[in-house]
Amino acid sequence: EIKYPMIGMPSEQLKFGVYDVSKNKTIYLDITDFTNERYLTNPTWSPDSKTIYIQVMNREQKALNLNTYDAVTGKYLSTLLTEENDKFLEPNMPLIFLDDDRFIYTTDNRDGYYNLYIYSLKTKQLERLTKVNADVEYFAHDQKYVYYYSSEISPAERHFFRVSINSGKITRLTYAEGWHTCQLSSDKRYFSDNYSSLNVPRVVAVGSTDGRFYREVFRADDPSSDYNYAPIELGTLKSADGKYDNHYRLIKPLDFDSTKQYPLILYVYGGPHTQLIRNTFQAQLRRWEMYMAQRGYVVFVMDNRGTPNHGAEYARAIHRQCGVVEMQDQMVGINWLMSQSWIDNDRIGVHGWSYGGFMTISLMTTYPDIFKVGVAGGPVIDWKWYEVMYGERYMETPNTNPEGFEAVSLINKAKDLKGKLLICQGLIDNVVLYQHSLNFLDACITHNIPVDYFIYPRAEHNVMGKDRVHLMQKVTDYFNDYLK
Repeated sequence: EIKYPMIGMPSEQLKFGVYDVSKNKTIYLDITDFTNERYLTNPTWSPDSKTIYIQVMNREQKALNLNTYDAVTGKYLSTLLTEENDKFLEPNMPLIFLDDDRFIYTTDNRDGYYNLYIYSLKTKQLERLTKVNADVEYFAHDQKYVYYYSSEISPAERHFFRVSINSGKITRLTYAEGWHTCQLSSDKRYFSDNYSSLNVPRVVAVGSTDGRFYREVFRADDPSSDYNYAPIELGTLKSADGKYDNHYRLIKPLDFDSTKQYPLILYVYGGPHTQLIRNTFQAQLRRWEMYMAQRGYVVFVMDNRGTPNHGAEYARAIHRQCGVVEMQDQMVGINWLMSQSWIDNDRIGVHGWSYGGFMTISLMTTYPDIFKVGVAGGPVIDWKWYEVMYGERYMETPNTNPEGFEAVSLINKAKDLKGKLLICQGLIDNVVLYQHSLNFLDACITHNIPVDYFIYPRAEHNVMGKDRVHLMQKVTDYFNDYLK
């Protein structure tokens, strides 16, 4: 048994305790903001251990107070700053203290992107440190500089930078295209750089943090050179609103012949916090995609609005209507592919898991004349049955957003299903509960809609181990039986 408060239900009432080892005693911080069903996020100790900083967020996740508390008595001391957003807030990073009375604060709520800010306890002022129109991620700091990753070159790439704390001058430290992961020397004078890109398996280099020195020291061979892999293409298509570049990867079948027509499989996730397309070696390839391309399918994967690394407006486009703009963006890709002479428009399939399972069934029921075959794993069917924090952040509640819940519920769309659909479900899934898929089955029975269903009795949300081998063979067989 687990506690699983769903959207709109009573939720946890959190306390924050501090245990004093010498006194064998626990005190609780005097947190009174909002209602008792608040969220306590990113707790941070002050360097002298006398103060605890907590980002206190209301249950609606639209308002936040950065508060300080006495670590010994638990007494509330002050509110340093507040955040409000009429869609939602996502405070993902704790505070990072510098070597004086200042700390680094991260938010995407002030200038449209996750950027780094410096707050001075002396002046009570907050100043933007990374003045870039891109999402950034804190990495490290010393007395003069803050080191960070940034998506400013491309949302599909990650590069390493440093910025002067005092002057704000930015120095770019990595230049080769791709996704970079770095480490700093203990004195912060040098860094190692481990990166890859679409056709570059792995490179290790060393450089100086002043940007004057950079040298490659290792370049890996292609580990798939002896395998029968089809080429992988990276590209972009405009989002349905025309504002953004959505990144995709595309694999055409082995021995591709543009005069022939091939079946198409869309692999989709589409939800928050998951970026499927990165300019890494083979572009985040899932080996099953190549397996299917080797067997005569075109395989297409694309990130859509709502996924990370494109800024706040892009991420918040899904608010109150999960699945709507995501499908609009995915259909830009599908329509582009359908315009190609080498795609058989009568053989288009879709597969995804979790949020991707929700997207799979959403696409099949919203565009029933396009998607002929689908495999949905652990799908969200109706958001009112999802857990309280994630669900209310993006969808609010049936009381505040009844039209949104009604519009995206797949219970209401079961009657529109035309294609062949297989739903796979872990019986002990504690993320997307069993009742989602069971209720969809019930709706299909009500409307006399045929649907296939397979249970993994020992599996939780992500089917793993030997079950995974069975699952992927079953997914493959389903497309081979009904799409190929």
